[in-house]
Amino acid sequence: MNTSPAPLPNRRDALRSMVGGSLLFPGIVFQLLADDAGQSTSADPLAPKPTHFSPKAKRVIFLFMSGGVSHVDTWDPKPKLFADAGKTVPVNEFQGRKGDFKMFLKRPEWAFAPRGQSGTEVSGLFPHMAECVDDLCVIRSMKSDHTNHYEATLGIHTGSFTFARPSIGSWVSYGLGTMNNNLPSFVVIAPHSPYAGGQVWGSDFLPGSHQGTLVVPGREPVANIQRRAASGRLQEMELGVMAKMNQRHQANRTGDPLLAARIKSFETAFGMQAAMPEVFDLSQETDATLKMYGLDRGGTGGFAWQCLVARRLAERGVRFVELIDVGSSGNWDAHGDMQTHVPLAKNVDQPIAGLLRDLKQRGMLDDTLVVWTSEFGRTPFNSAPDARGREHHHWVFSSWLAGAGVKPGIAYGESDEYGIDVAKDKVHVHDFHATILHLMGLDHERLTFRHSGRDYRLTDVAGEVVHEILA
Repeated sequence: MNTSPAPLPNRRDALRSMVGGSLLFPGIVFQLLADDAGQSTSADPLAPKPTHFSPKAKRVIFLFMSGGVSHVDTWDPKPKLFADAGKTVPVNEFQGRKGDFKMFLKRPEWAFAPRGQSGTEVSGLFPHMAECVDDLCVIRSMKSDHTNHYEATLGIHTGSFTFARPSIGSWVSYGLGTMNNNLPSFVVIAPHSPYAGGQVWGSDFLPGSHQGTLVVPGREPVANIQRRAASGRLQEMELGVMAKMNQRHQANRTGDPLLAARIKSFETAFGMQAAMPEVFDLSQETDATLKMYGLDRGGTGGFAWQCLVARRLAERGVRFVELIDVGSSGNWDAHGDMQTHVPLAKNVDQPIAGLLRDLKQRGMLDDTLVVWTSEFGRTPFNSAPDARGREHHHWVFSSWLAGAGVKPGIAYGESDEYGIDVAKDKVHVHDFHATILHLMGLDHERLTFRHSGRDYRLTDVAGEVVHEILA
């Protein structure tokens, strides 16, 4: 899957400047940047591609909790942290600053209990997800490379903690193509812009058609998608005439990438006009299904709407759907008070449990990989004994996987007795990505793209598949 574009920096910089503000299908527009670099577009870049080996999953639903969910208050029970709260521990780093610090252990604010037949312990903050614990593989030994939101968010999405790189959704789209030509292969549903903004779903040096399409919950989830013509027949006639005019106009301007981008955007928009509104039409969903997600009939906001739409996108062939619960403010970043986790948990808990149950009862969990993660965890300690909040913590945190090819009902890896660092079976972000790609039938070392004289991959020069969690 290697390609060899020949970058033209000056021209590409000019193109980026001209099209960077486009709101209509930016991925299609940015495809012209790849064209300009020598990337061939004679073949459909989204055509289905063979996997490296037999996949367990056909699609991914990636649930991202923005801001840093506290692992010791949710998925990682620490009895000794309850018992020793208030005592001091030495650490050699605090909030990204190196040094010798004496910190006060902070007691978790929610009790843990074993749940399901597996007995996996989950805190009372997630009562609905706890009921689905027998379908989850909880990883309690995740590790990141950065303690800042921007860099850690970039890292969990792109594998790079310093520079913009293609997101995991773009890599999956590039590696596998689409299963539905009328829908994007990669869709992101987010109410607000997250840390790192559009880089979270950007394709960077990959062909622009693999960039995520942003859906914003509300009455008009995708802007300018509704037909303006009085009838479908009239629109087809108008598009036919316009296509002939564009072709004639383009014949004398073969080197104009912006003109070609505009023509391509019209063609893509036409296909999505019928497919996208149907995805957002929840009127045929049963009352029982809506209740399972916790969604009121007619509602178009909240994480419940996002989860139900994700299921509808997944069953219609979208390869990678990412849901971001909040934006770069008002999120899980609980510096001041851990109780801010309560409304955030309420927003996502029942909808995620509903999504898992819905996928399972439809037989879709067998070939759908569901991923839950945050960019890092939160400190089991703080600088004051009476601190109400917790700080950023990338040394260890928790994530989980469910569905296609994953061992259900297990907890993998361990943090130490206080949840400060990994004690057993470290899973770095690169390992996490390698495992997700493996489940999709992609070898992370072979899924590469040549850019600026180097073969790049999602996992950079690291990453090991965590075979112990595979069914």
